Amino acid sequence: MPVHMIKLCVGANTIEDLLEWRKSHAAPGEPWILRTRMTPKRAPEMIDGGSVYRVFKGVILCRQRIVDIRTVGEGVTARCEVVLDEEVVRVAPTPRRAFQGWRYLEPNDAPPDLAEAGAEEIPPELARELRLLGAW
Repeated sequence: MPVHMIKLCVGANTIEDLLEWRKSHAAPGEPWILRTRMTPKRAPEMIDGGSVYRVFKGVILCRQRIVDIRTVGEGVTARCEVVLDEEVVRVAPTPRRAFQGWRYLEPNDAPPDLAEAGAEEIPPELARELRLLGAW
């Protein structure tokens, strides 16, 4: 069973901000790489169908499938590169408290995709408010 990663999206307030940043910073054909300090010990489980769930302003709003995880460098200079699929999938807005770095996210705790929840037509702001009010 795949394990997911959850990470704060710093510097972007919305999914659109994230996509605009990607568009302005990536060269054509360059893979989408999320860099972090620590390499997950459960990397094989994450590559086997896991995703990175992104938290914007205290709410999980989207995910990207993990394609590969690799360690770059050695010793104290070692870093982790998480290669992500280009497709950003919107998920049911789910509140999440702030944390540092990243955390594992078990499949049972992951919010459903908006398409699965039957809400792909609901504007993201409305969906977020409904979720925060406990109405969704």
